[in-house]
Amino acid sequence: MSEKNDGANRDATKRSARERLQEERERQKARDKRRRTFLVAGAVLGVLGLAAVVGVIAANAGKGDKPGKDGPVAAPSGATGKDALAIQTGKDSAKSTLTVWEDFRCPACKAFEDNYRATIHDLEAKGLLKVEYHLVTLIDGNMGGTGSLKGANAAACAQDAGKFAPYHDLLFQNQPQETDDAFGKNARLLELAGKVEGLDTPAFRSCVEDGTHNSWVLKSHDAFRTGKFRGTPTVLLDGKDIFSDQANPLTPQKLKEKVEGTGGKAVPSPSASPSASPSGNGGTRSGTRSAPTAGSGSASGSRTGTGAGSGG
Repeated sequence: MSEKNDGANRDATKRSARERLQEERERQKARDKRRRTFLVAGAVLGVLGLAAVVGVIAANAGKGDKPGKDGPVAAPSGATGKDALAIQTGKDSAKSTLTVWEDFRCPACKAFEDNYRATIHDLEAKGLLKVEYHLVTLIDGNMGGTGSLKGANAAACAQDAGKFAPYHDLLFQNQPQETDDAFGKNARLLELAGKVEGLDTPAFRSCVEDGTHNSWVLKSHDAFRTGKFRGTPTVLLDGKDIFSDQANPLTPQKLKEKVEGTGGKAVPSPSASPSASPSGNGGTRSGTRSAPTAGSGSASGSRTGTGAGSGG
């Protein structure tokens, strides 16, 4: 009896051990299955997460590049030159081309315009000279503000309306102090437009307020920097810099002689005022200086730069 009981107990013990082993194996299988499930799920989530990151990168690609927030480049009507970055005045048939890089906030640019305006207009009227204006935002970068950009955009809007020349002249005639960002206010630009007959229209106002040509202006400034010009104004006659030689400074009379081909003969000029020194390009210090002149006057402009050929 006792032996039978011992045998039964041993059998029960063996079955119990087998059952426990089987149960443990089942539990292990379950754990392995759950682990595989977690690994697969984790891999899927990783792929999805990577895809999301790639999507964010793609969505943000180029946001820091120009034209950026200002939208696609929209050149003003009739823009000419490389990449349509110039606004031309004067007749296409004119044999001489004056290229001017300038900033509506630049005091030296104002001095140039005030001194040479009558001479340039006279030569244009005679069909001898055309001018290609390139607008830049140098002073915004040096002094802060948006007047250079917004003033240039407004001038481009005036070009759309066929009123660039008078509005261009008016902006320089009413240029605020270099540290005063008055042209950064659309209201001021529109107020001045009211002084040019036929310019203050709904289309012009919309163009100014929407910053339609902002990206075009920024692209023009990029070209200025790429060109490594010394500063504003930069003035080229038929591609030759005629404005930077301080040993033989340009004057309205000399410009007239060069264009008319008079070889230095005395020719009455609408203005005898000398040239203005350029505002420097792309430096780290800012101030004002008086430019030397051949007469009794002087031109004051912002001086920022590290010398000729520095970037903007």
